[in-house]
Amino acid sequence: MKDKVFAQKISKKFEFDEAVASVFDDMLSRSVPFYDDVRKLVISLILAEEKEGMRVVDLGSSTAKFLLDLHSKKSVNMRLKGLDNSQAMLDRAMQKCQAFGANIELELADMLEYKYANEDVIVANYTLQFIRPIQRLELIKRLYNGLSNDGIFIFSEKVVFEDKVLDKQMIDIYYEYKKEQGYSEYEIAQKREALENVLIPFTIKENIQMCKDAGFSKIETVFQWANFVTFIAKK
Repeated sequence: MKDKVFAQKISKKFEFDEAVASVFDDMLSRSVPFYDDVRKLVISLILAEEKEGMRVVDLGSSTAKFLLDLHSKKSVNMRLKGLDNSQAMLDRAMQKCQAFGANIELELADMLEYKYANEDVIVANYTLQFIRPIQRLELIKRLYNGLSNDGIFIFSEKVVFEDKVLDKQMIDIYYEYKKEQGYSEYEIAQKREALENVLIPFTIKENIQMCKDAGFSKIETVFQWANFVTFIAKK
């Protein structure tokens, strides 16, 4: 279904409710530059470490698109698990997993409270930016402690730039991109207002420092388009 959530006047802040869940796959593909390519890249990084019984957790798994793609490409048994705090998202994810006959665990959970245990890979695609900044470091520490000794954390985020002129230029470039995807200026403005103080991005340096402060020894960026960046952190 095509994303038209913000074509009408919105009087509330952005939330992952049924209206968003029903169009979320389209919203991601049209709102996040190179989203499909990034998803494939992350899957390739996981498959490069593929091993029998690998434990993969996807934070903010939404409609399970990422996990379903990974499930279709893996060549060994893996425990694939998705965590989300939106029942509307999980309902759609469960329907899709059943339709494809995919053995994927899905759980309604708060990622800040979930007990991670010996996970091999934790993925967070454009998820941390919705966690309150004051809670973000504690979450990353929790993820670090919940990974296996050679575990990896792969995450993608919208970022801001320290150079305010450059940051404004990147925002303008991104809005032009959204227009090219068929969004009107009204829809773009509506969504921006709905996301204010809900989606709070860090700089690249802040994301890397956060991972270092949590204990990760190796943090690299593996993809960037304007203000969208994918990181990999190794324990």
